[in-house]
This record gives sequence, structure tokens and C-alpha cells, in this order.
Amino acid sequence: MTVKIRLKRMGMKKTPSYRVVVADSRFPRDGRIIENLGWYNPLVEPSIIKIDEEKTLGWLKNGAQPSDSVAQLLKRTGLLERFEQTKAAAKSETE
Repeated sequence: MTVKIRLKRMGMKKTPSYRVVVADSRFPRDGRIIENLGWYNPLVEPSIIKIDEEKTLGWLKNGAQPSDSVAQLLKRTGLLERFEQTKAAAKSETE
């Protein structure tokens, strides 16, 4: 089972907002989810990104793969860099 961190589209026609969710890759985009991690609103200036850091880092440590768009959001919030640092620190401790 491949677990992905991806966007789930919400909102009305032509006014999208997105939820950042953890879902099985076999389920449809707006289908069943495992956990809700946050939300993203691209329509306001500047765009609003609200992601639960602890939950997201926990899922990344367990092997969940972010989609391309979620990876960009995680880079903008600094979470992806923080995950890479903890991953590198854990690797250096084992050596």
C-alpha cells in the first residue's frame, strides 16, 4: 500500500481551496482519506498555507510520499528542509 500526502480539492466552482491529506494512492483525488494534515488557499494574496507540522513530519518519517504540489508547499513552509535535517541527523547517529 502506497501512502501519499496530496491535495484534496474543496470549494465551489472557480473558487478552489485545498486540504492537505494523507491517502492511499489507489483512491481517487477527492475520495477516502486517512488523515487531514491542513489546508491551502491559493486565491488570497499572499496564499495561505496551514499545515500541522508534527503530523506531517510523522507521516514523512513513516514513509509517506508527498505529491509534487505538496512538496512545493512543504518547501515554502520549511517542513521539507526540516525533515531532511532530521533524516540526516538520524543517519549520522547510526554510523
